Amino acid sequence: MSETQTTYNYKVVRQFAVMTVIWGIVGMLVGVIIAAQLVWPQLISDIVPEFLAPILSYGRLRPLHTNAVIFAFGGCALFTTSYYCVQRTGHTRLFSDGLAAFTFWGWQLVILLAAVSLPLGITTGKEYAELEWPIDILITVVWVAYAVVFFGTIAKRKVAHIYVANWFFGAMIIAVALLHLVNSAEIPVTWDVVSPRSYSVYAGVQDAMVQWWYGHNAVGFFLTAGFLGMMYYFVPKQAGRPVYSYRLSVVHFWALIFTYMWAGPHHLHYTALPDWTQSLGMLFSLILLAPSWGGMINGIMTLSGAWHKLRDDPVLKFLVTSLSFYGMSTFEGPMMSVKSVNALSHYTDWTVGHVHSGALGWVAMVSVGSLYYLLPRLYGRQQMYSVGLISAHFWIATIGIVLYVVPMWIAGVMQGLIWRSVNADGTLAYSFVEAVKVSYPFWTVRVVGGTLFLVGMLIMAYNMFKTIGAGKSEDALVLTPAHA
Repeated sequence: MSETQTTYNYKVVRQFAVMTVIWGIVGMLVGVIIAAQLVWPQLISDIVPEFLAPILSYGRLRPLHTNAVIFAFGGCALFTTSYYCVQRTGHTRLFSDGLAAFTFWGWQLVILLAAVSLPLGITTGKEYAELEWPIDILITVVWVAYAVVFFGTIAKRKVAHIYVANWFFGAMIIAVALLHLVNSAEIPVTWDVVSPRSYSVYAGVQDAMVQWWYGHNAVGFFLTAGFLGMMYYFVPKQAGRPVYSYRLSVVHFWALIFTYMWAGPHHLHYTALPDWTQSLGMLFSLILLAPSWGGMINGIMTLSGAWHKLRDDPVLKFLVTSLSFYGMSTFEGPMMSVKSVNALSHYTDWTVGHVHSGALGWVAMVSVGSLYYLLPRLYGRQQMYSVGLISAHFWIATIGIVLYVVPMWIAGVMQGLIWRSVNADGTLAYSFVEAVKVSYPFWTVRVVGGTLFLVGMLIMAYNMFKTIGAGKSEDALVLTPAHA
């Protein structure tokens, strides 16, 4: 059945859905490799030719890992779910098929350019940058096209009401555009096509402030607001229940997007940043607990009257577990922003555990649950190829998260205590290398946990491709109300 104006545009949704899984595997594989390098530092140099060793070193692969899981895996998940949700809740086709296709291919190009440039060491240093700012411009162009498609679809919707999930997706799109433009602001020095050069407009403590305003709000909007949009659509759909409190969802939205913008300075405690700015960041981080838990409670309470479905619905297990991790992470974050706690936790593996509790437990689990809901519907099937494999994926992933996060918590507290231990004369009781040595067993368990989570993604890829192979080839379904 060919796509016409009487159908939804599912083609671009399917494309982003498939690439979400593929980029998830790539990003998590790189994560496992760098985690293994911390345990076995000679791992890469022992198995690859000498000229490849620098490219595959920890320092080169670590930024590739973070960019791949956040912007490739997470970004594709956001494109997929927002494009699906805005059409279904607006009862209308995407604003422009051509621009939607451009956002898909443009985003994949951005990811590929990053995957090549980062291992080669071509990165945006704040003092001096080569080659990266053209990629920043491409990101801007793709993101503007995304905004036009999304808000254009909102404008041409067939229903007066704008469903709450779209408020979160929309806030994410606007905030990320603002963050990217301000943080990436550079002054071109040469316009040489082969080797363009530029300088950052920021320096010193102002640069640090802008960087963490960007960094924390990338968490707040790209990795929180956007994925809350997923939660507000897919949890009620999978549970077959209305959102617990629509009023709470509106309060949750406005409180969250206002408060998050002020929390970035908590990453800069005990630095050259003015003390009042650090304290302001801490204060807003503590306030942030309320709207965050408001969203978590709203999602979990949506299952009121439907808790029995958790017994045999592994998709719902993914979604509810993600909310549990969201609640834990958004309690832990404000707690770690308190200066006295931060003095112990900062620069330790506690922070790594906190980040991955949110990244794997919240972001990845809600994305996977949403995709398991989407994929059969995108390919004309009643359910995934194997529900048993979904259940296996859930348990393997959950065990993997626990084996990742818990050792990092333990190692982090231990490192913080070792670093602050002093002798009676005020000298350090332990050398830095002693803290590294006692961390090795925990880093080893972390490799096991990350590997299990990667195995879960491989299971999902198999299940996805088998579902695609058995599905119908139609590009879209006839327009129907969102509740259908």
